[in-house]
Amino acid sequence: LAVVVLVVVGAYLYKSLVIDGNAEKASEMIVEAQDRFAGENPDFALALNGDENGAGFIDVVEQYGSTAAGNIAKHYAGICYLRLGDLENAEKYLAQYDAVDELAGEVVNAQNLGLRGDIAVEKGEYEAAAALYKKAVAASKNIYTAPLYLYKQTLVYAQLGNKAEAQKCLDALQTNYPMAAETRDAEKVVGSF
Repeated sequence: LAVVVLVVVGAYLYKSLVIDGNAEKASEMIVEAQDRFAGENPDFALALNGDENGAGFIDVVEQYGSTAAGNIAKHYAGICYLRLGDLENAEKYLAQYDAVDELAGEVVNAQNLGLRGDIAVEKGEYEAAAALYKKAVAASKNIYTAPLYLYKQTLVYAQLGNKAEAQKCLDALQTNYPMAAETRDAEKVVGSF
């Protein structure tokens, strides 16, 4: 009985002192990098690497990668690398991001998959891109991200010469998002086959 009590108390103390403490430190640390990323004049290199005035996303990932802030820092780091033209590191960090189950994370989950699809397109890996865009649509079926990734999926299938799959994407756009600009654009793509 004493061993069970010691294990339970030890686990509680570990969670309270280490895990919760790390989550708080990571949340504080990521703020400066996010400001540099989303500011009026974003500096992606500075947001990524930080400086003496504040941490960058890489610092957050390296020190607190297992926290929620560390997880989102992986996503941001991937975007920074993408903006800086480093596809290899962009893909590496975007792939490290773990999808979040909560409603607020759905858009980020979709964006992460969509960006990975964009990288696959840049590398000429169209089948992989189509699969990633399909996952992005499923991750968040809202009026902002789903039409975008359905349209990108249509473009990939057009590139592959697969009219049947392109038509399926167009059908989904017309049924679920008839007013979206991407629907009209997809109609032009499929119509040009």
